[in-house]
Amino acid sequence: MTAATTESAPAAPAAPAVSAGHPRRWLILFVVLAVECMDLLDGTIVNVAAPSIGAELHASTTALQWIVGGYALALAVGLVLGGRLGDLFGRRRLFLIGTAAFTVCSLLCGVAPSSGVLIAFRLLQGLAAALMIPQGFGIIRSAFSTEELPKAFGLFGPVIGLSAVLGPIVGGALVDADLFGTGWRLVFLVNLPLGIVAVAAGIALLPESRTDGVSNLDGVGAALVALAVGLLIYPLIQGRELDWPAWTFAMMAASGVLLIVFGWHERRRERAGRDPLVTTSIFAKRAYTSGLLVMLLFFAGMVGLMLVLTLYLQLGLGFSAIHAGLSLAPQSLGMAIGAGLGGALLAPRFGRKVLHAGLVVMAIGTVALLLVVDANGLDVTTWQLAVPQLVAGVGIGLVVAPLFSLVLAAVADDEVGSASGVLNALQQLGSAVGIALLGTLFFTTLDSQGFVDALEHVLIAELAVIAAAAVLALLLPQQGREEELH
Repeated sequence: MTAATTESAPAAPAAPAVSAGHPRRWLILFVVLAVECMDLLDGTIVNVAAPSIGAELHASTTALQWIVGGYALALAVGLVLGGRLGDLFGRRRLFLIGTAAFTVCSLLCGVAPSSGVLIAFRLLQGLAAALMIPQGFGIIRSAFSTEELPKAFGLFGPVIGLSAVLGPIVGGALVDADLFGTGWRLVFLVNLPLGIVAVAAGIALLPESRTDGVSNLDGVGAALVALAVGLLIYPLIQGRELDWPAWTFAMMAASGVLLIVFGWHERRRERAGRDPLVTTSIFAKRAYTSGLLVMLLFFAGMVGLMLVLTLYLQLGLGFSAIHAGLSLAPQSLGMAIGAGLGGALLAPRFGRKVLHAGLVVMAIGTVALLLVVDANGLDVTTWQLAVPQLVAGVGIGLVVAPLFSLVLAAVADDEVGSASGVLNALQQLGSAVGIALLGTLFFTTLDSQGFVDALEHVLIAELAVIAAAAVLALLLPQQGREEELH
């Protein structure tokens, strides 16, 4: 799953909502939701298709990590820049360009002749999504009145929850259907009709929306971030296959240096009166920086484990794609239940306590899953996995519900746009890091100890990640930013 379980505030300050609202505002909302679903489904269904992709294209385990995680990596790199481009050139224009490019890249992924070509198109698909996704919230804010805005944003939760539940099942069904001999390729080609409809409807319906006062683009800052992220993720994925040569550690160290250079560059732009890519004052707030680490750990553990479970079910247990998708459905259902309870009932009242409760429930579900796998090994059944996954999923949903609002409560009102853009990007980066680290742990252990021990090692690592996130979450504000709870 990539991206894919939640969305936060827009990546940059949005235009104020008009008093009466756009006459076609609900159709506009439908177009934006359709594109959000396309992005969310793309992450989960590709997970389920990964073993089939590997078998047909003779992809290495490292290539599979790139195929699944490359999308999230490119999306993370381009997300903040995509929001700025929308501010500068207009959100409608960037939304249409991004959606059209995403659709074309989906076609190219669906016809890719080799794993290397597929990885390249997945990276391009992620960059296209980085143009497309940040524009939706700003478009909705400009189309709806202040009074109706909470109702519009309230529809995101059920739609995202339904996408999370259906994603693995749809992915498995598409692979096993093998329509016209397409096999796994259908998980990409299914985006074509939805993308074409979204572009056509967007041209006819979407109003223009942009942010006043944004006069220039920080291309150097964007390049520094892209290079820093690449220097981190590349060795994490490639290192195992190459037996961890010294240059992999040098690249990771260089990534940290480049992030420091990026911070210096952004402060220099601010002092010169030029628009920075990111407002640097947000990083001076301890609660916010702690929240970033919680975000990174949480999504790394969750998304990395989802990939590993998919591989275990299909490669280890021999499940078909649809069988694996149905086996993963209880966790997705639990996520939808937890997010619904947390967002609507618990988070507004109990704030940070809901996040900690969710982490505890996640840990209980993970321990239960570990015990079930340890007791049954390669004879474990879908039904034996269902309850632990459901419990863990409820915990995930309870964490997601207040997480973004708690982190954003640590920044000032004029910093929310920049802070939320960084959060969205870090969510995607966390997904890529999780696929790199937990995938590497799984495949390394698999080579020497087999599927059961490999999954158990990942589950133990996930428990360590949950514990670290729980400690860091103690630094978050007690209550979330009120407007982000809608």
